[in-house]
Amino acid sequence: MYVGPLYHPEKSRLRMADDREILRGIWEAKLPVSFQLAADEVYTLNLPEPFYLMVPRLLYFPLVTEKIRKHFSQYINPESVNKEKEIWLEYNGLPIKWHYPIGLWFDMYVASDLTLPWVITVHFEDYPESQILHCISKDIIRSHFMSSIKEADALKHKSNIINTMQEKDHHQLWTGFQSDRFDQFWSVNKKLMESNLGEGFRYIPIRFYTPDKPLLQRLVKPLDDTSGTWTTLQDVLLELFPGISFSQTRVILHGIQPPMDSPIQWLSEHMSYPDNFLHIAVIAGKANNSSD
Repeated sequence: MYVGPLYHPEKSRLRMADDREILRGIWEAKLPVSFQLAADEVYTLNLPEPFYLMVPRLLYFPLVTEKIRKHFSQYINPESVNKEKEIWLEYNGLPIKWHYPIGLWFDMYVASDLTLPWVITVHFEDYPESQILHCISKDIIRSHFMSSIKEADALKHKSNIINTMQEKDHHQLWTGFQSDRFDQFWSVNKKLMESNLGEGFRYIPIRFYTPDKPLLQRLVKPLDDTSGTWTTLQDVLLELFPGISFSQTRVILHGIQPPMDSPIQWLSEHMSYPDNFLHIAVIAGKANNSSD
């Protein structure tokens, strides 16, 4: 995935046009997915065809599953067609956590497998409530999304920005996000990315994810208190993952492996997900320097 010119340590700041190119490139990234109904839930003699969809990396799965529900509803037990009944998704035997961005889940569990499209199993029965959260309406997704934005601003600005916004601004953030409208979203979100020149944010909203382990979140400052230099991605990884071997670890953000010398402040401004967090997958396995 190409997202424009990433940070280069010899440049203190990219031109605004280049900044916007990166933001838009990340926003427009999509993944090809083949949705297939679980074999034991097929109720008809005719087997359903897979449903193919290009899904935005930044969204949550429940925002794109209505078409999937309609496609498979004629092939399942009529008692399961109820629109209030939750569907859930599975990949390689693992229920997909809907409150993780689609791109993050792909980076954690699928990125090492170059076979596309991404094959996902669709279920209408036996919701695994002990493994994934319930999501019965878009209101729950909106609540989760806005809570993350508010937490991020508490870290960055002591909530000073989000608390001065009006409800119409909150609404514009949500509608721009769920409707995949870049300009509508960023006309408001840019305020949440402002910082004093040379200082950066108070703390960086960042979470690290390793398969089969709880997510890792710590307070991360954009500047080193002792040297006054910008904290890099490598600095953060060395602190949070003592003994990490960069040659045997893939660190993935939006499908690419960012340079280890990237300032974490720059990554936060340009490569955060719409919820204003950096969601970074840390995967054991030989690293490569490709940005594809």
